[in-house]
Amino acid sequence: MKIAVLIPCYNEETTIKKVVEDFKRELLEAEIYVYDNNSKDKTSELAETAGAIVKHEYNQGKGNVVRRMFREIKADIYVMVDGDDTYPAEEVHKLIEPIKNGIADMVIGDRLSNGTYQKENKRAFHEFGNNIVKKTINRLFKCKLKDIMTGYRAFNDIFVKNMPVLSQGFEIETEMTLYALDKRFIIKEVPIEYRDRPKNSTSKVNTINDGIKVIRKIISMYKDYKPRSFFFIIASIFIIFGLIFGVPVIVEFFKTRYITKLPSAVLATGLVILGIIIAQCGTILDTVVKQHRENFEQKLLIYQELKDKKD
Repeated sequence: MKIAVLIPCYNEETTIKKVVEDFKRELLEAEIYVYDNNSKDKTSELAETAGAIVKHEYNQGKGNVVRRMFREIKADIYVMVDGDDTYPAEEVHKLIEPIKNGIADMVIGDRLSNGTYQKENKRAFHEFGNNIVKKTINRLFKCKLKDIMTGYRAFNDIFVKNMPVLSQGFEIETEMTLYALDKRFIIKEVPIEYRDRPKNSTSKVNTINDGIKVIRKIISMYKDYKPRSFFFIIASIFIIFGLIFGVPVIVEFFKTRYITKLPSAVLATGLVILGIIIAQCGTILDTVVKQHRENFEQKLLIYQELKDKKD
């Protein structure tokens, strides 16, 4: 089976040579691709010297790099890993094994279960942010994933060639996980060792800004994938406030047969009507999403048939 190792990079001259050499040693048959995202150092030169196939993505952002990778590279198994040498190449065999055996569409390298991330990570609030994202997604999508934002993953070609990459930055890992959950791709997690960056290597992740982007992505994809429950929550809020303002008006009417709190009555009526309209929008959008899922399943069948003919 053809294996492609995909390494998105931005200013990783300190580590990229070692990362490429490590994966060439572990996967002799694999092609190693380094996608340089406007690096201002010698990342491209060092990667090429180490034996990688170097390509470029000029739109800044990891999501943009992954989009180009997924569209350009053809393989049976894809391994995506960061170029900062935080993920050991020796662990790659555990990631690709479920893909080879056909029991997973995406394999996640879980850094959190064995405690190595907690031990090695020196960046404040990163673990806190990881846990918030994990708990939020597990609750919203009723799953039990252990590591949502890891950059070490393996995919089969069906997943890669059918995923529309919409994120531009570091929220891409969250998008992949949510997409796999919604489209019922099989996800497997395997515990991996994690090591922190070398001292002279700096992280490109901004804890606050990229954390906000990830939260926005979760909200956006929850709205897109589960519109009925999303809009029902908003509708419930409007209706509850409508009742808060409306109950005193109703009580007054039953006692006196008059309504003196006209502004409250108008406000309560408007809030309840708006809540009902929002709930109806959620129901309609839920039907649209179900139709989209049916179309996607048909698309997968067509893709599989074309692949079988080529094989």
